[in-house]
Amino acid sequence: MPKRTVPLKEDRHTEFKRWPVHADDLAAALVAFANTDGGQLFLGVDDSGRALGLANIDEALKLVDNVARNNCLPPLTVVARTVKVAGKAIVIVRVPRGDQLPYHTNRGVCFVRGSAGRRHASREELLRMFQRAESLYFDEMLVQGASLADLDGGAIETFLISSFSRGSRDFGVPYSKLLANLRLARGDCPTVAGLLLFGRNPQQFLPCAQVNAACMPGRDLVEAPLDRKDLSGQLAAIIDSTYRFVELHLRRPHVIRGVKPEPRPEIPPEAFREAIVNALVHRDYTIRGPVRLLIFVDRVEVHSPGRPPNGVDVESMVLGTHIPRNPILLSHLAKLGFVTSIGSGIPRILALVRESTGRDASIEVRSNETVVILPRPARRPSRVRCQRSQRSDPGQGRPASGGSSSSPDLPSPTTRDPALLRPRQPPR
Repeated sequence: MPKRTVPLKEDRHTEFKRWPVHADDLAAALVAFANTDGGQLFLGVDDSGRALGLANIDEALKLVDNVARNNCLPPLTVVARTVKVAGKAIVIVRVPRGDQLPYHTNRGVCFVRGSAGRRHASREELLRMFQRAESLYFDEMLVQGASLADLDGGAIETFLISSFSRGSRDFGVPYSKLLANLRLARGDCPTVAGLLLFGRNPQQFLPCAQVNAACMPGRDLVEAPLDRKDLSGQLAAIIDSTYRFVELHLRRPHVIRGVKPEPRPEIPPEAFREAIVNALVHRDYTIRGPVRLLIFVDRVEVHSPGRPPNGVDVESMVLGTHIPRNPILLSHLAKLGFVTSIGSGIPRILALVRESTGRDASIEVRSNETVVILPRPARRPSRVRCQRSQRSDPGQGRPASGGSSSSPDLPSPTTRDPALLRPRQPPR
């Protein structure tokens, strides 16, 4: 029997259990690990991490096996082994991350784990689990309370003509059937994709589907922003207005080519446009938070809610691994010309920034978001001047898309804005 030590405390991937343990409690612990990132359950250990031992090892192993097979749905495959800690025999149960999400107990309860331990899964977490299992795409879900009247028929007609060279009447099917075929609606109810792409006011039903943009005077969020916009409307309008916000606040130094000066943007426009499109298309819309665009003196950050889907990591993204979270949005935005080559977004951003600046863009996967960081040429903070947006109004979307935007009064540069110290969420 091998010897080992017990972790100092419980965390997202570790749980301690005294013995004996009830089958329902054991099932809840196993299900929570399977629904999250996997982990280890220590049987015969108290909450402080002190090994108490097990009187009957065979009984413990038999219970673990029975509960994993009969009290967890779908059944779980776990690995249990016996070790000695401080002379006491305990059982360590290793639970892998599940691939048939979501798992629940035989009493119908779905658990997940967080930094504070086990808890019931929320509705949004259940949706994300369905997505991870590829049994549900959030952009195909119906938006309750919305109707076909909330879709902009003119924008849909323009999309059909530009994408298929014919209008809705030329397809030879009822309009409702056409929308269903395009995954924009089912029956009289629009889908998430339908509202995001062609809604008259998407934020009425999906208030977090926007970009919070800010230009900061320094390298962090401590000082008040010099400019700030909440960019909303249809996705096409949000992409365009976010692009203009970035252009407004980035320098465009000139170099002499022959006898004429030529502008050389400090970050290639194609790179930050690609980052904006990626954030809006691949974000997790089950998370109640906006995309955040933060312009600092030394970098531009694009914060997209949600980690990459289905186990994709940074290394995979750099190589162009493509697993769409919102395939309907991706498909239709590609038809609109916003997506160049599917799967090339991150490699394209990295190549453009490296070629133009000689520096490397970076990607960070944090606890509940993915961040693309585009470096800016070094410049002393005291010399930075963000342009006031009265010169141009990036909050206005393209008229053809029918998008609306929200452009609140700009804060005074001397007024602190603590809301930017955290992701700002629109009111529900």
